[in-house]
Amino acid sequence: MRLDQAPVFSLQSHSGNHIVLRSGGLATAHVWVLEEDMVRVLVLPQGDLQMPRTWTVAPGLDNLPPEGRDRFDLSGFSLPAFKLTHDDARLQITTGAVRLTIALAGFFCRWESRHRGAWQATAADRATQSYNFGWWDEKVYHYLQRERGEAYFGLGERAGDANRAGQRYRMCNLDPMGYSARSTDPLYKHIPFYITRKGGGKDTGLCFGLFYDTLSDCSFDMGREMDNYHGHYRYFVADHGDLDLYYIAGADPAAITRRYTWLTGRPIFPPRYALGYSGSTMRYTDAPDAQERMGEFLQRCEEHDIPCDSFHLSSGYTSIGPGRYVFHWNREKFPDPAAFVQSYLDRGVRLVPNIKPALLRDHPRFEEARQAGLLVQDPDGQPTAVQFWDGTGAYLDFTNPATIAWWKKQVTEQLLQYGIPTTWNDNNEFEVWSDKAMAHGFGTPRPVGEARPLQTLLMMQASHAAQTEFAPTERPYLVSRSGAAGMQRYVQTWSGDNYTAWETLRYNIRMGLGLAMSGVSNTGHDIGGFSGPAPGPELLVRWVQHGIFLPRFSIHSWNDDQTVNEPWMYPAVTPQIRELIVLRYRLMPYLYDLVWRYHRGFEPIIRPTYHDFPEDLRCLEENDDMLVGANLLSAAVVEPGQTERAVWLPGTGGWYEWHSARHHPAGRLITLAAPLDGPPPLLAREGCAIPMNYGDIHFGRVEDLRGFQLFPFLGEGQFESTCYEDDGRTQGGASGQWRLQVACTPQSLQIGVLREGVHPPAQDSLVLRLPAADGRRIGFTGATVVHDTVGADWRQITLEL
Repeated sequence: MRLDQAPVFSLQSHSGNHIVLRSGGLATAHVWVLEEDMVRVLVLPQGDLQMPRTWTVAPGLDNLPPEGRDRFDLSGFSLPAFKLTHDDARLQITTGAVRLTIALAGFFCRWESRHRGAWQATAADRATQSYNFGWWDEKVYHYLQRERGEAYFGLGERAGDANRAGQRYRMCNLDPMGYSARSTDPLYKHIPFYITRKGGGKDTGLCFGLFYDTLSDCSFDMGREMDNYHGHYRYFVADHGDLDLYYIAGADPAAITRRYTWLTGRPIFPPRYALGYSGSTMRYTDAPDAQERMGEFLQRCEEHDIPCDSFHLSSGYTSIGPGRYVFHWNREKFPDPAAFVQSYLDRGVRLVPNIKPALLRDHPRFEEARQAGLLVQDPDGQPTAVQFWDGTGAYLDFTNPATIAWWKKQVTEQLLQYGIPTTWNDNNEFEVWSDKAMAHGFGTPRPVGEARPLQTLLMMQASHAAQTEFAPTERPYLVSRSGAAGMQRYVQTWSGDNYTAWETLRYNIRMGLGLAMSGVSNTGHDIGGFSGPAPGPELLVRWVQHGIFLPRFSIHSWNDDQTVNEPWMYPAVTPQIRELIVLRYRLMPYLYDLVWRYHRGFEPIIRPTYHDFPEDLRCLEENDDMLVGANLLSAAVVEPGQTERAVWLPGTGGWYEWHSARHHPAGRLITLAAPLDGPPPLLAREGCAIPMNYGDIHFGRVEDLRGFQLFPFLGEGQFESTCYEDDGRTQGGASGQWRLQVACTPQSLQIGVLREGVHPPAQDSLVLRLPAADGRRIGFTGATVVHDTVGADWRQITLEL
């Protein structure tokens, strides 16, 4: 089609919530009204789908079939009533929250959201060539107008600032070991979703989300590019596939994030031990005496009394010489894998073994996989050669059902049957660069390059299936480095092989929060830095101070000087690091409840302050603050030599310092003391109660004794705190919750304590801690006071239930 002959569309059909527009040529557009707040537009320049199935859209679902979901499948959506009007010039769709107007000549979309009782414009296609109707090449384009003051958040795991405005990003999953958290692009994950916040004036607070359902390598230009002929614009371009766009309206970023997470699938609810401290290093398993080195780790944990729930077993356990050979136990290093695994289980530590989706050419199972057709292939049927670590090999093809079955068998026989309940899916970026490489495609061969992250999703899904089939009553725990939209259905993740530097600590915070705003908030970082120089004592302590508040807390490394990042790395700060890890375990009930809320209600576990306080413009400024749930504000120290930390207190009401119980009014900048040998800067929101574990915490013996730390309103107000409880591991097992109801007046506090369901902890007492300076009269329902002690900062009350 010529550029000066733009297609003119007309209404072809309207059936239920599906509208079809067709031009005089082949170009076709489909529009679906999926929810009051969600409208989908699919533009097909040639009339046909290039990728008929999706592996990312799973509304409210925890899984999809391996072969994916038909793109025309509307199951799971509510499909609400809507208003449709049209004439020869335009078509308009109106729900209670979204209004889409389409100019039929050229196909130009204009979006509006219902905001504060009125329709407000949110987005509009660029007035010149907003889509590629065969004008330029075979790629997929979408150009939008860009307005002054817009801010963009999300796009998954990205380096640099939280606001993506003015930048360009490439989604092309790579293995960028030692990356700069400030500037390296691309990285490990493929999540083509972002939130736009309109800027200034009457539009303050107006926002919406855009999700492009593609697994193709793609790019987002968020205003870096300029061209006088087209005005100010931003754009999306994908190398392959279809323009399949979901517009999500919402009152605030929180509503949009929840809706997008729901759209791409229910987050996995892992066992409680997934939140514990996880040791890790490549040095132990690379050593010739690997099993002895691994035993020394347990001895050091016991010596320093540091609780630990798991250890990420790096790939050295599979080595033959310098190479890594997945599912091959090196029997010289580990003569008896089952006994080795049991030695860890006996101490309450689960192993999380590294597995990789590629076989080196000299892998003992390579020929078996080649003959069975399990590998990505060239057109001549031979495995496509790829660079993998220090050699060449080939990737397994997870679009082949035989490969999935083979993988599940290996996971079961080489790991699960030895007593290992978990998998660490690593090096799974599928760096296949030949445009001739073909995937089985579940019987319809397709070029691998059309959707490389699909292989990653299917790998983690296959590992998940192996684990659930082997132990159907246990909740599976999986970790994956790479991934795509929807990965939250299967795995916990982390930000990959970061570089040891103060700059990394700062920008990993922003990276993790961007990922959380993109539906994936069960995440973390390699604490202390993975590659490069060893962290000094100050950097290690500051990194641990931040890391204990992340869903994934793992200290992992491959330092240039052969040292290992561990809690006891520097004896002078080991006691302090132990206390930080103990604080992590004290907060475990709160963190576990947040993971449950993420699983059930799609609420991010960690989030930037603008997520909860979208009207506070100070929260839109670049900062290093992180909310842990709705009620805790972590203010990490990210520069050397600092003993204070300035932090903006968002919202209204007030905040309490966690350790001293000192109260500060919200809406102001305060300076917190942050000495290196002191507690981490942490604040709690006024009007909340944080569930705690007040039991004894030691290596190999963590007592679970529930209590709450209260931060009451200074004046009038009521609040409720709940804490989800179950056995921490069983699929669909018995559950219950604690419920704390607090009514505050200037003169008194009335506290109600309830246990609901069949599985709160079987304890006869409950510990409450309140600010010692709060001298109000306290009454209780559902419990009686048996002990009451007032200290310098805190008042501790023990209740009999």
